[in-house]
Amino acid sequence: MKLKINVILLLFVFGLSGLQLKAQSEAGKFSLDEAIQFAMENSYVLQNTSKDIVAAKERVWETIATGLPQVSGSANYNAFLNLPTTLLPGEIIGQPGEFIPVKFGQDFNSDFGINVSQMVFDGSYIVGVSASQIYQDLSKQAHEKTQIDIREAVTQAYYVALVGIELKKALEDNMNNAQNLYDETKILYDNGFREEQDVDQIDLILRSAKNDVIAAEREIQISKVVLKYAMGYDLDSELELTNDLFLFLDPIEKRQNVFQFDFNSHIDYRLATTNFEISEKLLSLEKSEYLPRISAFYNYTKSAYGNNWNLFKSSHDWYPSSLVGLQLTLSIFNSGQKRARVRQAQIEYEQAETDRILTELTLQKDYLTALTQLETAHESFLNDRENNILAEKIRNKTQIKFDNGIATSTELSQTETQFVDSYRALVASILQLLQADIQLKKVTGTL
Repeated sequence: MKLKINVILLLFVFGLSGLQLKAQSEAGKFSLDEAIQFAMENSYVLQNTSKDIVAAKERVWETIATGLPQVSGSANYNAFLNLPTTLLPGEIIGQPGEFIPVKFGQDFNSDFGINVSQMVFDGSYIVGVSASQIYQDLSKQAHEKTQIDIREAVTQAYYVALVGIELKKALEDNMNNAQNLYDETKILYDNGFREEQDVDQIDLILRSAKNDVIAAEREIQISKVVLKYAMGYDLDSELELTNDLFLFLDPIEKRQNVFQFDFNSHIDYRLATTNFEISEKLLSLEKSEYLPRISAFYNYTKSAYGNNWNLFKSSHDWYPSSLVGLQLTLSIFNSGQKRARVRQAQIEYEQAETDRILTELTLQKDYLTALTQLETAHESFLNDRENNILAEKIRNKTQIKFDNGIATSTELSQTETQFVDSYRALVASILQLLQADIQLKKVTGTL
């Protein structure tokens, strides 16, 4: 597996993650833990999920406030262009069979008042308060899941960069070795002890080694860009990694990492459980619509009337009125509408329960798969390491033979290519092993 492929895949992952870019004025040195901490403090995604938690708290209070006393005020001022006309029966003035048009009222009137209401009983209110608190828990869990995703992204990018740096070191050693070999062969050729073909063949090896180093450097640059992007670090600032690759590899080799699987502690299972609890509350909410609603109210109003527009003169009287009462609302018949809504909520509740069970099974499957993948990656790493040792041994012996005129330059070129390929396979298997370790940590909820 080529490092370039891993870098491209990580670019896609980070592009979907939406991690932020925040400028830094100075170059920084980061261990993996420091890089993760930097990302935790500078991610726009985490800033938004933190605000979601605050918004959820406000939603809880919004729901609670609907059951507390509500006070409202009102004021009106009316000017009649034409007073309304009322027809009175003529019998009142001795003209039976006729109607007499009469206008009642005055040209101007005004009133102001205050209304106080208090919920006495509402089943949906009780369920709503409980559901809003669960929604707040869901926001916190979504924030936690985002933190885990960011930690995974930073760790992946950090590992890719470290592997690239390790590969570059080996390729530079190989290039220096090829340079020395070329210089020695050129001197021997100049003195008539080597053929021109030998010089050209070693020159090809040297040029290939230089290209490998250049390509490795480009891949390191790309991997650092990806890491900066994942951290939320300025892309134009220098970034230095302070951890050594084998710091992370040794515990895996020595089987020091011990993981206990408990799906109850996994964020995905807790999210599924919270979604199930929400669906349960929504079902209760729909059922509560069958219950009556009772509220108490008090209303106080003052009104004034007159033919002069200025009703606020002291000569105008204001007439007070007040009212207190209880209101009961009960649904009697709705053609099965509520029943249909309850049934829909019941189906969603059952689906949420199924999702929770499926999440549990999926996590168990992922855990077993991650264990197998880690074991496979470790075996591949051991094989590739042995292959590299053998390839280096063969290359060194072939070089000795070449120096003594026993092996040809073509054979030396083949063993050189074989060594470089084996080392590329080794660093690729190292990266695969580290990635398998990340996946196992994520599945067990320890990332």
